[in-house]
Amino acid sequence: MDWLIVSIFIIGYLLITFENSIHLNKAAPALLAGVLCWTALILNSENHQEVDGQLMEHLAEISGIVFFLLGAMVIVELIDAHDGFDNVSAIIRTTNRTKLIVMVSLLTFFLSAILDNLTTTIVMISLLRKLVGNRELKLLIAGLIVIAANAGGAWSPIGDVTTTMLWIGGQITAFNIIKTLILPSLVCLFVPMLIVIKMAKGEVLPPEIDVSESSNSTELDKKLVLGIGLGCLLFVPVFKTLTHLPPFMGMLFGLGVMWVLTEIIHHKKDESDKEKLSVLYALQKADTPSILFFLGILLAVSALQTSGLLSQLAGWLDTKIPDTNILILSIGILSAVVDNVPLVAATQNMYPLTQYGTDHFFWEFIAYATGTGGSILIIGSAAGVAAMGLEKIDFFWYVKRLSWLALAGYFAGAVVYILQFNLLK
Repeated sequence: MDWLIVSIFIIGYLLITFENSIHLNKAAPALLAGVLCWTALILNSENHQEVDGQLMEHLAEISGIVFFLLGAMVIVELIDAHDGFDNVSAIIRTTNRTKLIVMVSLLTFFLSAILDNLTTTIVMISLLRKLVGNRELKLLIAGLIVIAANAGGAWSPIGDVTTTMLWIGGQITAFNIIKTLILPSLVCLFVPMLIVIKMAKGEVLPPEIDVSESSNSTELDKKLVLGIGLGCLLFVPVFKTLTHLPPFMGMLFGLGVMWVLTEIIHHKKDESDKEKLSVLYALQKADTPSILFFLGILLAVSALQTSGLLSQLAGWLDTKIPDTNILILSIGILSAVVDNVPLVAATQNMYPLTQYGTDHFFWEFIAYATGTGGSILIIGSAAGVAAMGLEKIDFFWYVKRLSWLALAGYFAGAVVYILQFNLLK
């Protein structure tokens, strides 16, 4: 059974990576891989009800991520429809590539720690469209946004789902993870950012403005929708802390607020005038194939986790790689291929707090490695998947242009963390 599930996953993975060559949207093989992996799992099980129950447990977590992604996309689409990002892009608009790269990267890095890497990527990619018309440069900065978002999320207890898992599980504390990982995470971003600055020369070409797509929103409407929209996104971690409900509930609450707000603002307008400013239109514009791709990938990975293959892999790594530093770095690199959530979950189960206590070097390094390692491949993180869908980034283009940069930053940040720990212990 194990070989069949692994074969299905690998074939699906290959079809995703060769999307442009075979002209098949990546959502299709992802969905097929997800369903077929679970089909192989249940057909080779003697207890169908148990497998069905495990699927429902995973689906609860997966649907939460999918609803979170959908809600964030719609809120961002609403802001964009009202030209709300014009106010932000006007502040950081520049024709100097170096200034633009630095400003976008740092804004992404710190915003990711406040929101989360997925939401921040969606917001920043939408903003990037207002700033850059050059296709190649835009893709290059989009890749940097993925690296910056993952690096920014790693040092915050609410910035990345894996860091949040470790925080909730008691492996780390909020203040300590911020204090110990902010410098390594900055280095993880700065190394690829400085290389990209050296690579990218010349002036930035602004995008062509399509007057027909202008919303004709008043300045008050633009500022109101932008302010409330970003406020709803920022409120998500606060809502989670106050209610202890999962993040997607806060995102859906924010979407509901935005829905009511836009209906009130445009209630006196003709249906034709307010159609493109409504939530219903934003739902139509949301990148549904990317959401389905995300769903399929998570289903496939959850099947690998349920079959015990990921735990076996983690155990094999632990046996074959006795050095803790190399082990953790290997887990981080592996998270670029396999979703980091089940990897961290397996690690939490393998190493109890009695072995490695709260705020131990092991857990801090795991938070860094799994949070930033996903940037090595475009489909290695939720931020990368979102960027891939929004900007149609080719898998192999990312491997050729950005994977080695992300890897360089990953190792540089790791070296800084190890040196920092040894100097301050």
